[in-house]
Amino acid sequence: MTDLADREWRLIRETARPGPLNMALDEIAAETAATDGVRTVRVYSWEPSTLSLGYHQDPETIDWDFCEREGITVTRRPTGGGAIYHDAVGDISYSIVAPADELPGNLMDSYELLCQPLIEAFDRMGVDAYFAEAERPAIHEPACYLRKLHPAHDVLAGNGRKISGNAQYRQRDAVIQHGSITFSRTPERHLSTFTDPPDVDTFGERVTSVREQVGINRKAAVETLESTLGEWFDTHEGTFSDDELDRAGTRAETKYANDNWTVEREEPPTA
Repeated sequence: MTDLADREWRLIRETARPGPLNMALDEIAAETAATDGVRTVRVYSWEPSTLSLGYHQDPETIDWDFCEREGITVTRRPTGGGAIYHDAVGDISYSIVAPADELPGNLMDSYELLCQPLIEAFDRMGVDAYFAEAERPAIHEPACYLRKLHPAHDVLAGNGRKISGNAQYRQRDAVIQHGSITFSRTPERHLSTFTDPPDVDTFGERVTSVREQVGINRKAAVETLESTLGEWFDTHEGTFSDDELDRAGTRAETKYANDNWTVEREEPPTA
């Protein structure tokens, strides 16, 4: 396979956006990659705070009243797994988007390739991060960070606690990998988004954070992730075009901010 760094890549630095728009931008970036060959790596945060549900998630596992009361947006990801609580402080998210025919067809091989810069970024932060070596049983299936650990896409640190979850899906002849890095833990708020959560101590036994491991500030962690992604893919500084932002806004409204998708998992006719 041709070295990915030989292709055109744009790096879009961290921007805080609402959850539905973040998910829509991944889809629009996939369309751009498939039609124009422009590949995207971006780092982003979520504002307001957002609970992103896994594709197959049962909505009855979510405490909708708590989320509404606390101003937490709820959307559904196109990828599997459990729900993740994101906010502008505790979470750092990224996505990598490229034409499907430029990446390995085998899912495990594709994960291994696209997670390399993530592991390198952790190393540059001073975090001893590594893939889970074997599956571990679930603590709480509705929560992504408390599901059983999988060697393909769960990244651990320190004494074997999860620090990052990653997922892939294909959209319009492109591959999207997106992931969440726990910069700092907010276990009470995270767990309160579920209807029957485990106790806080249980969360702490399975989940760690960048700040807990090395004590660097969030700005430094974000800059390290951005620079590592930028060097690994040999990117140029980029932005979403006005057209992409317009289409993403429409996609967010008709799909990711719509209960038909978030609650019922029904695709809108125009998606």
